[in-house]
Parts: sequence; structure tokens; C-alpha cells
Amino acid sequence: MPAVVVSGLVVRYDDVVAVDDLSFTAEAGQIVALLGPNGAGKTSTVETLEGYRRPTAGTVRVLGLDPVGDHSSLVPRIGVMLQRGGIYPAMSPAEALDLFAAYYANPADPADLTSLLGLDGVARTPWRRLSGGEQQRLSLALALVGRPEVAFLDEPTAGVDPQGRLAIRRIIASQRDDGVCVLLTTHDLEEAERLADRIVIVDHGKVVAEGSPAELMTSGRSHEIRFGAPAGLDRSSLAAALGASVDEERPGEYRVAAEASPANVAALTAWLALHDLPLADLRAGRQRLEDVFLSLTASVSTAAVERQPRPRRRSSSTGGAGS
Repeated sequence: MPAVVVSGLVVRYDDVVAVDDLSFTAEAGQIVALLGPNGAGKTSTVETLEGYRRPTAGTVRVLGLDPVGDHSSLVPRIGVMLQRGGIYPAMSPAEALDLFAAYYANPADPADLTSLLGLDGVARTPWRRLSGGEQQRLSLALALVGRPEVAFLDEPTAGVDPQGRLAIRRIIASQRDDGVCVLLTTHDLEEAERLADRIVIVDHGKVVAEGSPAELMTSGRSHEIRFGAPAGLDRSSLAAALGASVDEERPGEYRVAAEASPANVAALTAWLALHDLPLADLRAGRQRLEDVFLSLTASVSTAAVERQPRPRRRSSSTGGAGS
């Protein structure tokens, strides 16, 4: 049985449909990235899975349990990472981890998590004095201290410096290796491409694409070549050399409407060499996840959904206290 099952989920706020017949699954030992523009329905979906929101229609199950009806049984088995809040401003990382660890029968060692996430130097510093990146790392530690079977991570590397991002990504990957199902939301498409086993792209409350990063980036793209080069190339000359149209989709980003064959790639690189022009990158039959995302999602998302009043989420990274 999948660790997470979303089937025909509908979430409405008065007359606004935030989630519209959404379905997907996530397995144990798998990282699934839920992507979408602001207002696409990601937060409403995750809040429903966490048990903080009742579905208007459809069903969700986490570890075979109803997140609302079986909330008390489910809470000890999941971890929830919020972007902000959930910690008293005067509480230090050491105090917060010790407190949260006390909610579980078999918690991870708080000292090990503190060290793993590079918080040793600020272990006794009040939360309000931590940097944004340090607060994020503490939130992740709190989500993991209960050894969850399913971890819900909301923008886990937002506001974190490059070194911290690498550390967080390694920890998330280690959770997968330990058999944990990780469902993360992120606007960092490179992060999703590197971390996720499967990606679910949502727009206007519906799934518009899902699959592995490789599947999404190669699907239906054998008849085009994308490459990077200096902006403002002589596209007419290049098109004549290739026998295919050339579009500059963004400054310095080009798409050739030609089969991604060795002969066409050779002709492209030969033309660039003849004109002494550098090739920044080449994606023959493959596109970046950003290209996929932008082509599938609307340029103007349902921002009105984001503005709808919502009940406050519980101020706990796992819901273990008073849930």
C-alpha cells in the first residue's frame, strides 16, 4: 500500500475551488516533489494530508489512515516542517528539540540532529535571534526528531545559504534511504530535479503532469533541440544551416524545431564554431525542468486562492503537542 494516497481530492473555500479532483500517490522510501505556481493548490493539499483541513470531496490516506478521523493515531508517525513559526521566540534549538523529543516513544537523539544540521554553534541561542536559514534547519530537525514514516516538508531550503542547502538535501536523501516517504513542496526547480524520485506538477488545483524528472524532461521532446548561446544570434543564418526554424525563447535561450539527431547537433555546433560563438549548454531531446514547468502552468496563477482566509495551522512541527 502506498504511504500517501490522494484520490479525487476537492478543497473549496466558499465559491473558490482550490483543489479540483486531484489524485496521486507516494510510496515509502520515495521523495515526491509537489510543484506548482502560487495558488495552485499545493498548500491546501498538504494541509489536508496533515489532517489540518477536511476535504470537500474525495479521500486522502496517510499510512492507510484518515488524517482527520485517525489524527491521534497518525500524528506520532508523521513529521511536519513549516516554513515559519511553531516555536516560542525565546526557546533555543536545544530546548525545542528536547521538548519535541519528549512527545515520542523512540525519538532521534536531539544532540545528533543538532550536529547533523550544523546548529551546534547556536544550540543555546533564542529562536528569534537565529538567522532565517538556521530557523529553517531547526524546523527540519523538529520534523525529523520523532523518526517519522512520512515527512511533509514545506520549502525546506527557503532562505538557506548554499552550504546549508547541500546539508539539508543530504539529510532529505538519507530519509529516503531509511524508507521514509518524503513529500516536499518547493519553488526551487533545480532542487526538485536533483532530489525527487517523482514530481507532481499542479496548476489551478489539477495535476497537469507527473513522473520522474527524466520522464518529464524528455517527454515529447525528441523533435527539438534547446541550447544556450549569446543573445541575439543571427537566427535566419542558423535556420538556413539547420533547415529548421530557430526561436529565441528568452535572451540567450534557443529552441530548434528539428529532430535531436547527431547530424543536427553536429550542424548546430559547427555553425557556432564557424561564427566563433560559445555554447552555454545543449539539451538534445531533453529540456530543463523549468522549461517543462513553464510550458505546463499558467503565467497567471489563481492568486485569489492564496488570499482566502484559512484556519491557522497548528504551531507544531509534528502536531505532537496537543494534537
